[in-house]
This record gives sequence, C-alpha cells and structure tokens, in this order.
Amino acid sequence: MSVTVQGPKRRDALRMIGWTALSIGALLPHRQAVAKEAAVVEMPSSPDGANELSELGKRLAASPRRRSFDSVPFMLTDRAFWDYEAATEVLSYRPKARQVWENTDLAGPWPGLMREAVNGQVFGNGNANFLAVSATHGLAHLALFSQAMWDKYNLATLAGPKFERNTLIVEKPKVSMRDSVEEVSGFYGPANNNIVSLQRRGTVFIACHDSIHAIARMLQSSAANGSNTADKIAADLTNNLIPDAVLVPSVVSFLVDLQVRGYTYSKGG
Repeated sequence: MSVTVQGPKRRDALRMIGWTALSIGALLPHRQAVAKEAAVVEMPSSPDGANELSELGKRLAASPRRRSFDSVPFMLTDRAFWDYEAATEVLSYRPKARQVWENTDLAGPWPGLMREAVNGQVFGNGNANFLAVSATHGLAHLALFSQAMWDKYNLATLAGPKFERNTLIVEKPKVSMRDSVEEVSGFYGPANNNIVSLQRRGTVFIACHDSIHAIARMLQSSAANGSNTADKIAADLTNNLIPDAVLVPSVVSFLVDLQVRGYTYSKGG
C-alpha cells in the first residue's frame, strides 16, 4: 500500500487553486449583471440584409441619424444616442466581398488604400457590390467633422502641420464618375483621394463616440473652450459629423461585430 504525502509546496498549490476558484465564483454574478446591462447595445444582424450596394445605400439613407444633442454622456448605453439602425444595416450586408479598414492616423495612407481596394474589387475582380467600411477613430476622426467644426474649435491645432483645413472632405475639382478608369488624374486616380468620392462609390464611414468624447475632453482643457463641458462639446461635434456617417458607441468594439459577420480586416494607418 502506498501513501501520498502532501508537502508544503503541494498544499500551497492546492490552496491557490481553491482561492482562484472562489475568486472566479465571486466575480461571476457581477460579470453576469454587467453583461445583462450591456445587452442594451448588443449588435445583432438582420436576416434580410441588403443584397446589393445600391440597395444598402438606399437603406442607409432611410436610416435615422441622431444629431440634435445638447449634451452626450461619456459612455453610451442608450440607443437614442447613436445610429443603431444604420449600423445594423452595415452588419447585415449580405455579399461576401466586404472589407473594414481601421483608420487612426489622420495623415495616414488610408484614403488611397481604400480607393485602391475599391478599384481592384470593382474593376479588377468584377465585384460591383464590394463594400468598404472605414472604422474611423483616434485623430483620424477629425476627418469626419465638418469644416465649420474645424473653424469653431481650431481643430487644425490637433490635426498637425499637414492639415490647415479638412481637405479630406473635398473632391478634386472637375472630376466625375464618368472619367476613364485609366485617367490617373481623374475621379478614380490617386489625385482624388478623399472621403466624399469614396462615399459616392458606396464606402461607409463609421464614426466613434469614444473618439468624439476624447477629442471633446482635449478641447475642453483649452482656455477658449473652458466654459463648455466635454459633454456639450462632444454633442456639438456629434451634431456636425459629415453627411452619411454612421455613429456607433465604440469603433474598436464595432470592429469585433464586423469581423464576426465576415468582414475582412485591414489596417489603413
């Protein structure tokens, strides 16, 4: 007959396992309560999503954009503060050729990379219903504010030396979607890298409340905006997002929703 003797090290290991189990057990009710609360903003997809890019465009145009705020909170837990319906349409889009670009650097190469992706899929691969989505956050989010907001809050001071104005929402003059795809200086070429042209081709730009509020807090710390709260500045910025942007509570969270539904992830800079 053999006898197993538990030495100090073994007893300590077993004790640690017991403590760990107790700790996890104690945390579970709290985590379940948090998950239950978070279910308010869970992002389901719809089984009747759009089958074509033109159809998606019509659905997005008909989806409400909430832009009449006096104040917005730091964290969004209520659908009344964001574009839930439009976000659901993006998640539910059915064609398999779908790509999401995570864009964080305002001066990064992402406008050109997204243009090249759309050109390659549409003209090279023949995927007329290819959808590119910009998951925009960080300082790249400055591109999603109107020029009026750039002027009012002097956003050029945050944007850096390459941007005295929001040139990313300005198309090159005299370009047209009727231009030849071989015309380097035309609508489809590198001289016309901008958000507006991409939107005209079906690209969807996702706006991030977390980034908006972070930018508002930076602005609120300056003397010029000291009389306004960050919540009020964030509301003003939200009310003046570029047309057709789709606002979500958190872009980094929405990236998970997109990838779960089959969107190919790419980093745009």
